[in-house]
Amino acid sequence: LYWHAPALTYVLMKTSDDSDGCSLCEKPRNLCFCAAVDPLENKVFVLILRHPQEQDKRLGTARMTIMQLKNAALRTGLSWANLSKAAGRLITGPKKYGVLYLGTAKASNPSPSRVLTVLTRKGNPAPDQDEALKSLEGIIILDGNWAQAKALWWRNPWLLKCRRLVLYPPHPSLYGSLRKEPRCESVSTIESAAYALSLLENDPALPEKILKPFRHMLDCARGQGAR
Repeated sequence: LYWHAPALTYVLMKTSDDSDGCSLCEKPRNLCFCAAVDPLENKVFVLILRHPQEQDKRLGTARMTIMQLKNAALRTGLSWANLSKAAGRLITGPKKYGVLYLGTAKASNPSPSRVLTVLTRKGNPAPDQDEALKSLEGIIILDGNWAQAKALWWRNPWLLKCRRLVLYPPHPSLYGSLRKEPRCESVSTIESAAYALSLLENDPALPEKILKPFRHMLDCARGQGAR
């Protein structure tokens, strides 16, 4: 077909690029980021809980995150019986896992340079911040819009047994004008993972490595005039 009908082949390829998604990254062909993926060995496990009605399929980053991180898992659903069921592995100590909390700390950020703050059940910064963060073996990220993330929070009461973490991103989201965020400190799922792991694994170079496919996808979107 390619040799005998090049014009028809071009039409078929163009239609496929515009409408069919990549089987690996599940993005439209013109936003495929697979070429930029370079899986990294992360020590701290990353668990992403994605709301089943999450609609941001074009620019969402949940699947991108688990493709870029070898020690990560993505679960889509509304509720799970416990942390072990959600993670797909036996977890005996929920306090060793921190969930990126939807609220904010009642007190000001303990340190302007602190990316993660551990909260008490009442929403106050917990004592011994550094020790609490060092004890974490995994982090949980709720993926979806603001209402969907809150639904995941309330539908899974076992999350209350985990550490509550508030993320203070060191930079605004790379989305820029491509996506409107509910809060100025809101960032994508992969940015949340990158900044959290950078602190927890004491590796300042991690964000640049982890965010490589994200930058690639955004460059593709902007190159096509996306707004």
